Parts: sequence; C-alpha cells; structure tokens
Amino acid sequence: MNYKVLVKKIISIALICAVIAGIFTGCGSSDEKKGISVYIGGTIFESSLDPVKGAMSYGYSFTNDCLLEVAPDSSYTGCLAENDWKISDDGLTYTFNLKKGIKFHDGSDFTAEDVVFTYNQVKENPGVNENIDLTNLEAVQADGDYTVIFKLKKPYSSFIDQTACLGIVPSDSYDSETFDTMPIGTGPWKVVQYDTAQKIIVEANTDYFNGAASIPQVNILNMEQDTAIANAKSGQLDVIMVDPNYIDEKIDGMHIESLETMDVRQISLPTKPESEYTTEDGKTMTIGNDVTSDKAVRKALAIGIDRRKIIDDALNGVGTSATGFTNNLEWADPISYEDNQKEEAKAELEKAGWTPGDDGIYEKDGLRCEFSVYAPTGDTARFQLAEALAAEAKTIGIEINTDQKSWDELTQLAPVSGIVWGWGQFDPIVLKNLFYSKGFTGSGHDNTVDYTNPKADELIEQAIAATDRDEVISLWKAVQEETGYDYAYLYIVNIQHTYFVKDNLDISVDTQIPHPHGHGAPIINNMNDWIISE
Repeated sequence: MNYKVLVKKIISIALICAVIAGIFTGCGSSDEKKGISVYIGGTIFESSLDPVKGAMSYGYSFTNDCLLEVAPDSSYTGCLAENDWKISDDGLTYTFNLKKGIKFHDGSDFTAEDVVFTYNQVKENPGVNENIDLTNLEAVQADGDYTVIFKLKKPYSSFIDQTACLGIVPSDSYDSETFDTMPIGTGPWKVVQYDTAQKIIVEANTDYFNGAASIPQVNILNMEQDTAIANAKSGQLDVIMVDPNYIDEKIDGMHIESLETMDVRQISLPTKPESEYTTEDGKTMTIGNDVTSDKAVRKALAIGIDRRKIIDDALNGVGTSATGFTNNLEWADPISYEDNQKEEAKAELEKAGWTPGDDGIYEKDGLRCEFSVYAPTGDTARFQLAEALAAEAKTIGIEINTDQKSWDELTQLAPVSGIVWGWGQFDPIVLKNLFYSKGFTGSGHDNTVDYTNPKADELIEQAIAATDRDEVISLWKAVQEETGYDYAYLYIVNIQHTYFVKDNLDISVDTQIPHPHGHGAPIINNMNDWIISE
C-alpha cells in the first residue's frame, strides 16, 4: 500500500470513530454556538447515506458533492467541475475539467481518480443504485488529475442530469458498509455521529471550498410528527417539517415557511380498454380499463374538477393547482385550461354517448362510469387527495372508489386502475418514463397507463439523442404539448413543503432550490447558507 493510501485509511478510520457527546436542545439553548436541531421527516433514516447506493440523488446532497449542482432556477452549474464542460457533436463524449484544491473530509485531495472510481462503482453494481442510470456509459477515464472524460454507448442527453445527482466518494478510503452511515465526501457537512433511526449529527466542513457554514453543527432527529410539534413548543427544535394538517398550530418563537417544490401529485388513468396481456416472462394478465380508456372521461375529469377545493379539503390549502409539471423546471411546459367547468365536463361525457343514471352517475351501453383510485398505504396526504378527488368527480357524474394498498400491490393494480403518484425530479427523462410506449410492461412504474403515441415516441427519442441543451429542452416541451391533451394523467397539485422555523434562524429562502421529491428532506440543500441571528 502506498503512502497516500495509508494516510487516507488512517484518517478515514479516525473520522469515523469520532463522535459528539450528547445532543443539544436548539437555538434557544444556553450554548447556541453548538448549532441547531431539526426534524425533516424520517426518510433520510430509511436508506443508506452512501452516494454509490443512491443517497441524496435528487439534487440535495449535503455530504458528497456532485460534478454539477442544481441552481435555484433549476438549471445546472459546476460544483466539483468547472462550468466549461463539453459535449461532442455526436453526443458520445462528455468532458469535465475539475476544480483544483478541493479536499475530502478526511483531508485527502479530490482528483479525477475519485470521479472515475465513483462512476465505475455505480456502473459495475447497477443493482445497488436505482436512482442513477449509467446503462449508456461505455467508459470513464481520467486525463491527468483534473480532467474526466466520459464515453457513452449512444447519445443520451439525460447523462448530464446524472452528473448532478451522483455524489463523489474518495477512491482510496471508500468502504461500502461504513459509508451507509458515515460517508466521506467533499460536501459542506460531514457526519460525525449516526444513531440508527434516531439522529444524525453533522458538523460544518470548515475547509469547504465554497465557504464554510456559519452554523457549526446540525442535529437531524427522527421522531413522530406529534413528538416533533411538542419538542418545538418546548424550544428543543429549530426547524420542523410539518404535514399540511399541522400548519394551523401556533408555536411561540417560530413561523411557517412554505417552500416551492417541483413535486406534483397526479392520478394515472389507463388509456386502453380492458384486455389480456402477456408479459415477457409469459404471464397472462388483465390490463386496461373500459371507463378511463374513454378520452371523454379523462377530459371531463381534467376540466370538471375544482383543484383548489381538492387542495383545500385534502391538504389544508397547501399547494398550487397543477395541469402538468411545474414551470420552475426549465424543461416543463404544462398545458393550460380552466378547471371547475362542471357543465362543460358533463357535455363532454354526453357528446361521447354517456347518459346520466338515476343516481346521477353516467352510464354508456350498460357500463357505469365508475373506477377505482388507489393511494399507497400509510400516505395520508395521497389518500386524502384521492378522497377529495372522488367527491369532486361525483359532482360531474363520475364515481371513483378509493382505497390504500402496498406499493407491491399498486404496481400490479396500476395497469387497470388509477394510482396517486408523486413525481418530482430535475431530470426530464421522467417524461419518457410516463409516455414512451415501449415502457409499458404490465408492472413497475413506467407508462403504467399503456399510453401509445408514435409522434410522442419520436419526440422522446429525438430529445434523448439531442446534444444541444436548448434543443433538448425544446424537444421535451414538445413532448408535453403532444401528450398533454390526451389527459393520460390527471394532475392535481404542485405540493409545497411546509416547515416551522425559529424566528432567529434564516434558512436563506432565496438560495433554496425548488424541492424535488423528498418528503421534507430537501430543505437541507442549502443548509450551509443558514444563519442564526443574535
């Protein structure tokens, strides 16, 4: 083992063994210099903190920086890489020049070797990271210490998005088991204590190349929502993620912050009539839905429901109406139409041959305009959305039955029923996942509605193959225009993440990125900008 490797190993072990005694009570404590305590939900405790295994891959890593990072306007800018990255004309070669003088938490230098190692780890072990797609990566190599060259098998415009999602780990001290709880990175925060399912304590990286945080320490705590509220009221928490049902609580010395997300809730509506389908492994199953396959039903729902009322009833008014992906994404282009057009919705149904039954629910050729919508078990907000949607649908003569099921059950039900989905990511490849006809397999998450549109397929393929960023964005917008008025998905709400925040804590709202899908955790994306006022 060479000297550099030996030093890295020794320092790494010392860092991992270091812990902080106890946990402080928050900004209101007698020793404010220790930092703050936050509750941002429990999802951060449910999986590994290792970037190689997909940790923080939605763009808000706090321990391991990526080559690129997301800016508040949802565009990409250099993080570990300079802003001069290049894509070859044929879309097969990506070249990144790296910033110099950056160090990992263990004191070792960040170089191209670490980037090559990280990407190869994910490429060679795709089963451990379902969030990073490197299937099109042919090879990655270092050109000296500060240039990295990626070679793709075929053009794939979303590769650039992967470089803003995969945090870099040190090549010489990476340990798969250790990094689950104590990752070493170049980021603004380093983990110094991890108590399973209880707390994660992080300290500011005083050598951070973009400037050290002014708050020296943050305790990330795991608890039930009611416990978090109680602890906040007793002054023990500085930031609390809260479900919409809790925003009317009054906590002395704290205020509510509702932060912008690009996280939407939508209902998938199968677009084909009921039929038999044979999967690749020879299994025969029923797919399709005779009610939602009628475009008139899908359109009637889209224009007839009152989204504002649904949001008020289900989410305590927190969120904005959505008809597609949100405009805070540079590639998003939601279609535009008025909702709550109840008479127009009924007219659409009647034009398609539906007639109202004795109970007000429409019928057609003996078929009742009725179908089921499912939400994941344990997700109260999604189930409340389904219930509020059902109430609204009934006012235009459509019966929706609601229930909750496990995710395993939902993937089996999706080809025949409506599912309340949550989508929120910076990568426009989500549009391929939703609309590409070849994505339908009878299970899983891709194109569960069995949407088929040759023009949309062509646009998706062009967007993936394009090399110019402006052209890529233009093509993805064209995909939305082509598919939007088929109403294969009933968009309901662009949710907001709500938090109680101590009055003396500035969470730098202006530098918050639009929150991706993350159940409250994305607030930590700019934690190094937070300031405690005296």
